Amino acid sequence: MKNCTIDRFEEAVDYGECFNIRVDGTSMLPLLGYGRDTIIIRRTRGNEPIEGRIVMYRLEANHYVTHRVVKVDGETVTTMGDGRITRDEPIHRSMIIGVVEGVIRKSGRKLSCTSRIWRFREWLWLWQPLFIRRYALAIIHRWMRLTKKQTK
Repeated sequence: MKNCTIDRFEEAVDYGECFNIRVDGTSMLPLLGYGRDTIIIRRTRGNEPIEGRIVMYRLEANHYVTHRVVKVDGETVTTMGDGRITRDEPIHRSMIIGVVEGVIRKSGRKLSCTSRIWRFREWLWLWQPLFIRRYALAIIHRWMRLTKKQTK
């Protein structure tokens, strides 16, 4: 997800409470779409298992990223966008603000990130080798550019 400016929402939301934010970016394609989806984020608890989950973390002041956790090594967490083929720089676990609990599609339909349908979609995308994902992502990005031009 591209960086987004959020004014002090961390202080406003207690642990366990949820907040919604619109997806801004393409790094989580094809599961989360640019401008099409709103994600429901729940504040995390300190020792909650997060490997394999989509998390939001603060990279710097007013720069937030939402990517999937691919590795947890003690307090060091490595993430990667589903729409990327390289891992992000490792971060400290304390930088993580919350986990994505659900997705609200443009149509208004709500999907839980723990539902069978969502888990199956994740599995379908993530089991593919990176070189296959690279070509699939190129097709997705071209399709997005074509459909964007047609709607203008």
